[in-house]
Amino acid sequence: MGDAQTELASLRLSIDNIDAALIHMLAERFKYTQQVGRLKATNGMPPSDPERERVQIAHLRSLAEAAQLDPAFAEKFLNFIVAEVIHHHEQIASTGAISVQPE
Repeated sequence: MGDAQTELASLRLSIDNIDAALIHMLAERFKYTQQVGRLKATNGMPPSDPERERVQIAHLRSLAEAAQLDPAFAEKFLNFIVAEVIHHHEQIASTGAISVQPE
């Protein structure tokens, strides 16, 4: 049982490290999407770009398949992120800023 506990702890540490990297990558991604939101708001562009979203979803599904990850899951994940980005863009367009509310 001791070997299993050691392996479990090691695997969980790897998962924790990946989770931390995901958070940092998402934060970096949102820094860029906020710049996009400000650019769109300044130039009267709509918060959403359905064609760009369609292309990104197709690309992500392809990457997921190549990585042996469920493409439907990858699409749901990107849709969740895109919905948040659009929400940020709408906030920027209406108030000039994003309100971040802790849960």
